[in-house]
Amino acid sequence: MTKADLVERVTAQISRTAGPMISKKDCARVVDAFLDAIKDALKEQRNIEVRGFGTFKIRHRKTRMARNPRTGSPVEVSARPVPVFKPSKELRAMVAGVEDFESETEASETEA
Repeated sequence: MTKADLVERVTAQISRTAGPMISKKDCARVVDAFLDAIKDALKEQRNIEVRGFGTFKIRHRKTRMARNPRTGSPVEVSARPVPVFKPSKELRAMVAGVEDFESETEASETEA
């Protein structure tokens, strides 16, 4: 799915629930602003948590030794921060195809 597809789906969803109150251009601005907010927070080394969706974090990779694939000689790869995404339990269950995740968690909590 591309960003244009995302804008299209968000616009369609808003039109279904609230009527044609927002144009595709305005919806594109909202999607861009959301993505820019995530990028800015990660740039400032802050985590972003979206409940029911997941968490965007910065993970610090250590310095490591790698090999140049052409020559086979060892090369040092310096330490650096990398962005990572950790999906929520709900999102993982939905992707895995588990039906009615909420009732499963409630059942397991009452058993404990």
